[in-house]
Amino acid sequence: MSTIRNYVQLIGYVGQEPTITQLENGKKVARFSMATNEPYKNNEGERRTDTNWHTVVAWGKTAEVVEKYITKGKEVGLTGKLKTRTYTPEDGNQRYVTEVVADEILLIGNQTNH
Repeated sequence: MSTIRNYVQLIGYVGQEPTITQLENGKKVARFSMATNEPYKNNEGERRTDTNWHTVVAWGKTAEVVEKYITKGKEVGLTGKLKTRTYTPEDGNQRYVTEVVADEILLIGNQTNH
């Protein structure tokens, strides 16, 4: 049971070109947004879609996969965990951010390289 604590599985579309940062220790970190769509029917029986946006962070080898293969609009599946962090910008108000830290990323659908 402990393997499913804080376990996230998502399939969705990349919303922006990933940003790749090379850290001083040589390790890479990739960040991108991802949209997941959840279809439903409203009270009138009309089909609707609820879209949720997620911030995805990938480290090391996973970041290298993102850098090489992931671009805006690609459909991807991923597994990982949720991580919440805090920061304080110049206005002095502490902010909280929840991100998906990806362990594995899988390319889905028609993946053509340009």
